[in-house]
Amino acid sequence: MNGPTWLLQADPVILAALREDISSEDVTTNAIMPTAVPGQVELLCKEDGIIAGLPVFARTFTLLDSSVEIEYFCQEGDRVTKGQHLATLRGDIRVLLSGERVALNFLQRMSGIATYTRMVSDRLSGTSTRLLDTRKTTPNLRLLEKYAVRVGGGYNHRFNLSDGVLLKDNHIAAAGGVARAIEMAREYAPFVRKIEVEVENMDMVREAVEAGADIIMLDNMTHEQMKEAVDFIAGRAETECSGNVTLDNVAALADLGVDYISSGALTHSAPILDLSLKNLRRIED
Repeated sequence: MNGPTWLLQADPVILAALREDISSEDVTTNAIMPTAVPGQVELLCKEDGIIAGLPVFARTFTLLDSSVEIEYFCQEGDRVTKGQHLATLRGDIRVLLSGERVALNFLQRMSGIATYTRMVSDRLSGTSTRLLDTRKTTPNLRLLEKYAVRVGGGYNHRFNLSDGVLLKDNHIAAAGGVARAIEMAREYAPFVRKIEVEVENMDMVREAVEAGADIIMLDNMTHEQMKEAVDFIAGRAETECSGNVTLDNVAALADLGVDYISSGALTHSAPILDLSLKNLRRIED
């Protein structure tokens, strides 16, 4: 199969979405198109943004019919503009009609995330701070949404709970304190895993540094508190700030000198990028 290897993992998600939309048949299309007729349709952009998800868009159609052909006039990650002709699809008109909504849902969602991520990351331009996503993703769409973050210029935090140690407030409470939680994680986790701990005040910052945390996440602290924390940590651990980070306030965090800024909004609040399939016509022999 052509396309990035990660797309192989997306097939079950795409097939589930197709089954959701076509539980038995596409009764509308079958009513007006009882036999196969070759046709083409254009993918058009209705607003400016970053295009992401073209491989998923294409795969949606080829899972229905491997003979569908797509001619692209843009590339993954391109800036696209309102009115731009992005691609032309050719194949059985019944497939073009039946796959339209699912394919567009994926492409619009992923492009929206990439567009929003690019806007946020642009506000960190000129700094060494990296923009991270979180696990605040749509259930079963994490693979696609985190991919879209990368297309938009962001970076991925851990993919899932098996991917790394992140001691949050409830973990710390369960363990009986910051130092004890780090100690237990260090004993249990493989030595190749970094240990990150979430802190909310300077007392927790000091405890995390003394206990040897690899990464210290400054969560929901004021700008002044975070600046004090970064100065205290002084490179003894990597630093991350988090907590309601959005397009509107991320630039104000750029002077902190943290290694990472994480934002759940990249995936849970990004609006879609408006796209459409238009100008369908038959292809005459």
